[in-house]
Amino acid sequence: CCTFLLCSSPRLSSLCRLQRIHSHMVKVLLEKVGCAGVITLNRPKFLNALTLNMTRQIYPQLKKWEDDQEAAIVIIRGAGGKAFCAGGDIRAVTEAGKAGDALSEDFFREEYILNNAIGAYKKPYIALIDGITMGGGVGLSVHGRFRVATEKTLFAMPETAIGLFPDVGGGYFLPRLQGKLGLFLALTGFRLKGRDVQRVGVATHFVESKHVLSPVITWCVFTSPPPPHRLFSSSSVEGIVQNLKADDSSFAKKQAETLSKMSPTSMKITFRQLQAGATLSLSEVLVMEYRLSQACMRGCDFYEGVRAVLIDKDQSPKWNPPTLEEVSHQMVEQSFSSLGHKDLTF
Repeated sequence: CCTFLLCSSPRLSSLCRLQRIHSHMVKVLLEKVGCAGVITLNRPKFLNALTLNMTRQIYPQLKKWEDDQEAAIVIIRGAGGKAFCAGGDIRAVTEAGKAGDALSEDFFREEYILNNAIGAYKKPYIALIDGITMGGGVGLSVHGRFRVATEKTLFAMPETAIGLFPDVGGGYFLPRLQGKLGLFLALTGFRLKGRDVQRVGVATHFVESKHVLSPVITWCVFTSPPPPHRLFSSSSVEGIVQNLKADDSSFAKKQAETLSKMSPTSMKITFRQLQAGATLSLSEVLVMEYRLSQACMRGCDFYEGVRAVLIDKDQSPKWNPPTLEEVSHQMVEQSFSSLGHKDLTF
């Protein structure tokens, strides 16, 4: 068992005061607190959703602290008490994609470059995932060395509901969870809460929220993750749906209903993404996912999903194609095609 102190409470209290002073001015607070570089995502009204400008602030500072001998660790946290980071600024990306604006390329490209930098970071990187952690927030946390969950943590990758796929390296970490748990989370957008986030291996530690600013974290052996989801053991999404419909349990019925609402194209892309990602490095997965992100920008389900879930909120997207059977193998494989000189590079 080894323990380490992140930093002292008085110094972090001064950081909180600094945060309040600048709360309406800066979307990312970057502060050196003792031996720690501290990143605070500061868009609490928007659940700290990640924008391109925020990515452009975080990335160079991470690289600077990596070479700073006085910075021993990096801590990233969210302001406001409700969310670590609820995702990316999807509305901005949606409008850019519709208009053919470069933001729809730049956002994903630079976000994935940041995700890769976190995964390769040479110093301890500690994400305090206290509150909602979804989409882009997962990319800012799960690839770091330590992820600290609390009783308020709510973790999910709900992208198939908006015609997207679990990106930000989801193709790397999800297939590495035990059994078919990663595929289950990816297809259904199921929400993990509190200590379960640590139990399944998404978080490395669990601390009560009231202590999260000044924890002494101990590496321990916790309860094993849940058994593999046998219902998600199939060679196709159609097979999974058949497994669920053939099972009489309330769990199966609920998941079958959930999948019936998701984008068929997104589910098939996600299934293929996790298959491929299981044997790839993080950087290779991010190159693949950038290709997928641009395929989604060229398609229609992403815009329809955002409309139905986030804009009109009628929760009734009209997917195209509307069924799994109509999404051909060729359509899926085209999404994985090289972008040539526009491919993501590190």
